[in-house]
Amino acid sequence: MTLQLQTQVSLKPFNTFGVDVRAQVFAQAHSDADVREALAYAAEQALPLLVIGGGSNLLLTADIPALVLRMATRGIRLLSDDGSRVVVEAEAGETWHPFVQWTLEQGLCGLENLSLIPGTVGAAPMQNIGAYGVEIKDVFVGLTALDRQTGELRDFTLAECNFDYRDSLFKHEPGRWLILRVRFALSRAEHLHLEYGPVRQWLTEQGISHPTASDVSHAICSIRNEKLPDPAVLGNAGSFFKNPLVAAAIVAELKAEYPDLVAYPQADGRIKLAAGWLIERAGWKGFREADAGVHRLQALVLVNYGAATGLELLNLAQRIQKDIAERFKVQLEMEPNQY
Repeated sequence: MTLQLQTQVSLKPFNTFGVDVRAQVFAQAHSDADVREALAYAAEQALPLLVIGGGSNLLLTADIPALVLRMATRGIRLLSDDGSRVVVEAEAGETWHPFVQWTLEQGLCGLENLSLIPGTVGAAPMQNIGAYGVEIKDVFVGLTALDRQTGELRDFTLAECNFDYRDSLFKHEPGRWLILRVRFALSRAEHLHLEYGPVRQWLTEQGISHPTASDVSHAICSIRNEKLPDPAVLGNAGSFFKNPLVAAAIVAELKAEYPDLVAYPQADGRIKLAAGWLIERAGWKGFREADAGVHRLQALVLVNYGAATGLELLNLAQRIQKDIAERFKVQLEMEPNQY
């Protein structure tokens, strides 16, 4: 066996909240063979298997009585290039932001709006990550996953992934599919998404009238750095709650009482509310209790000031959910997976 197994390992370095819980067994997969060895070992020992990437979408509330397998595979390759459309494949363990920067260095456009999102390539399709008008589904070609039930490899097309807002097939079949590598269709011609006002404003302030994809990436990195805390400095998992999708009738009622309600009409007739606005309006922005809190600059972000437990953070999140439901009759859904 080439897989290196360790017991009673602290997962504090492997989750961006910095919560200190222990894995009964821990290993890192550097190849498909390591993944298969981990599956075999877990089966032999009758251990559950928890697969993690960058740990940026996790809320760990207790020690994990399982084999925790961290995907650490590396590799980026060009699969096709017709001079305009370029298909790029990346291994699941590649860190997301450096991968985005690599594509920009190759002169490829498509991922710039997703700059500085924490996590790994393999985790990106799980919740169809998105930011500033772009989602994974907009540039996705396919992925290869291992079926943990049969041990067979399967290639998924865009349609087969059932992508939706922060959602995918893989979230609805937890524990079955282990994503090994992901493919993206990028472009050598720049088709920039500049719909969000803060992006245009930053470019204007920098005197950039004809932006490149790299300029857009720089703008988004700057905006995110201003609004969001660095997990290396202050433990967090980015946006903790999804922006709720609600019926137009609900928005009409809320607008009557809150004329400044932030809402975005969707193609399917529903309306997306800004969860951050709801939380801030309810007075939670900057709230702190012991070491669990809500960031002072971004109400969507829960933070660990040092020694908060996962249960303390979960309790805070549930209190916020209850308050928002009572005030606005809107249910907030947590983004991080809880264990």
